[in-house]
Amino acid sequence: MSLALLTGTALTAPLVLSAPAAAAGDAAEPYTVSALKVTVRAGDRNCTVDADLYRPRGVDAAHPAPAVLTTNGFGGSKADGSTDATARALAARGYVALAYSGLGFGRTGCPISLDDPAIDGQAASQLIDVLAGSRAADDGTRVDFVAEDRPGDPRVGMIGGSYGGAIQMATAAVDHRVDALVPLITWNDLAYSLTPNNIGRTDGVGGAVPGAYKHQWTNGFFLIGEAQGLLHPRLDPSRAGDLGCLHFVAPACRTKRLLDSRKYPADETRAMLRYARSVSPVSYLKSVKAPTLLVQGQADTLFNLNEATATYRTLASQGTPVKMIWQSWGHSGGMKDPAKGELDLARGNLDTSYVGRRILAWFDRYLRHRTATDTGPAFAYYRDWVTSGPTYATSSAFPAGGSRRLYLSGDGRLVDSRADVVRGTRAYRNLRVPTSYSESSLTGLVGVPDFQPYDIKGTYLDWTSAPVTGGPLDVVGAPKVTLRVHSPYAEREQNSSDAADKLVLFVKLYDVAPDGRKALVHRLVAPARVPDVTRAFTVELPGIVHRYQPGHRLRLVIAASDTAYAGNRGVKGVSVTSAPEDEGVLELPVTRGVVP
Repeated sequence: MSLALLTGTALTAPLVLSAPAAAAGDAAEPYTVSALKVTVRAGDRNCTVDADLYRPRGVDAAHPAPAVLTTNGFGGSKADGSTDATARALAARGYVALAYSGLGFGRTGCPISLDDPAIDGQAASQLIDVLAGSRAADDGTRVDFVAEDRPGDPRVGMIGGSYGGAIQMATAAVDHRVDALVPLITWNDLAYSLTPNNIGRTDGVGGAVPGAYKHQWTNGFFLIGEAQGLLHPRLDPSRAGDLGCLHFVAPACRTKRLLDSRKYPADETRAMLRYARSVSPVSYLKSVKAPTLLVQGQADTLFNLNEATATYRTLASQGTPVKMIWQSWGHSGGMKDPAKGELDLARGNLDTSYVGRRILAWFDRYLRHRTATDTGPAFAYYRDWVTSGPTYATSSAFPAGGSRRLYLSGDGRLVDSRADVVRGTRAYRNLRVPTSYSESSLTGLVGVPDFQPYDIKGTYLDWTSAPVTGGPLDVVGAPKVTLRVHSPYAEREQNSSDAADKLVLFVKLYDVAPDGRKALVHRLVAPARVPDVTRAFTVELPGIVHRYQPGHRLRLVIAASDTAYAGNRGVKGVSVTSAPEDEGVLELPVTRGVVP
C-alpha cells in the first residue's frame, strides 16, 4: 500500500517510512517525495511546519544516507523554485532532503520572527529530531533512513539563500548536531543591513550608531511579509502578528516603527539595535561550530559582501572551518537570470557550475565523511570581465592581494603621492529632497531595468584619478576612505540625544570610461553617519570585484543624499579641506595593476 493511502487512514501506531516499491511508471524517478506536517514549539507558540521529504531510491534503514535541510528565502515557501529545485538536485545525488516552509511562510504557522535562534532556530532543531527518528510527524510518520553519527544525532547539512541562509547559522548555534552549512547571500547584522553605517565597525559588520535607513528595501520586504498573513488568513491563528502588525512578532514591529519615524532617541535606538542583532549571526556566531561555506553575491545592495566578510572573519578566528565565495548574483541582479556558468538554484545545476561543484564537495566532505575530498581554496571570486577560461579566481587566504593608496587633492584629483596633493577647500550642501540616485532597490530582485545613477551639481564632491596605464587595475575587496569634514550645523547638533541629528554622507566609487561615461559599480553606496564631525573618520565601502581597464579613471564621490536611503535631517553644508599633511586617503584592495 502506498504512503499516501496509509497516511489517510486512522493509524494507532507511528508509521515508519521505509523503502517503498516503485509505482508503475515511476521506476525512473531517483527519489520519492512525501508531504509532512510537524508541529513544533517555537518560542511561546506552537507552529505547524509544512514540509516535503525527499528520499532517494534504495535508501532505507539498512542503507541510510545523510540529509540536507533547506528552506525558503523571504516571501517564499517549500514549493518555490529554488527551495524545491535544490532539494530535488540533492535527492538525485543520494541525499535525503527535507524542504520546509519557514515560520510564517507558505502554509507554515506562526508570525515572522526574522530567523530568531530562540524561535526559528529551535523550530528547525525539532525538524532535525524528525530526521533523527526521535520525533514523529503529526500523522505518526517516523524516519529511519538518515545516516547517524550516534543515536539521535543524524548526519545533516543545511543550504539556502537570503532568509534561508541566516536560519542555518541560527539553527547551528542552538543545535550542534548540524554538520555542514552553505548559507548564500545572507546577513551578518540586520542592524547594518537595514540602517547601514560604514563608520566605526565594532562587532561584525556593524557599529554602535545606526546609519541611513534603507527604506526601499525595508518597506518592500515588510509589505511582502504582511502579505503572507493575507494569503492564508484562516490557515492558522498562530500566524497573527503582534503590536498591530498582521504577520510579524512585536519586536520586529517596533523596529519598523522606529525606522519609519526617522528618529533615533537613545533608549529606543539601543533597544532596536539589541533586537536586530539578537536575530543576526553577529550575536551568536561564537556558538556555530559546523563547517561553513559562505556564498555571497557581488550584485547585492541588500546584504553586501562586507556581511559575509564579517562572518568569515569571526568563524575563522574561532577555528570553525570556513571558506568563502563571492559569486556574481545577489539580490540586486542576476537572481532571475544568472550569468552563463553560474549557479542557478531554480535549475539545480550543481554539477555544471563552479559554486555548485564547491557545494557538492562541501557536503561530500562533511556529510559523507570523505576526507580526501578537495573543498577548494579559502577564497574565490567571480570576474565579470573574463570571457573565456575560468571565470573564478582563487586565493589561499583572504583578503587576496595588497593595499594601494590614492590621496584626495584640493583640486578634485586623486593622486598617488602626498607630495602631489594641492591645498584647497571644496564644499557642498544637501537639500531637503534627495539629490543623488543609485538604484530603485527592488528592481534587481524582480529583474527589471533601472535608471542610471546620478548626482546633482552642488550636492556632492568628487575626486578623479589619472587614467589607468600599464595594464588593467583589479580591485577585490572593500575600499576605505579616511578624511575630515567641516560642517557648522552638524557641529552645533553634535551633542544631541537623537543620533538622527548627526551628519550623514554617502560615499561611492565610480568607473569613468575614456568617453566620460561613468558606472557606479553594482550601484553600491556606503552611507556613513559621522559620530564626531570634529575628528577624522574612516568609511569602509561595500566590497567589490571590479576591473578598471586601461584608460579608465577611478572617481570617488561623497554625496549629501541618496533616494534609496533616509539621510540627513535638516540642511547641512559640508566642506573638505585637502593638504599634503591631511587625512584624505583612499585605500584600494588591489590584486593586479598599479594605481594611477
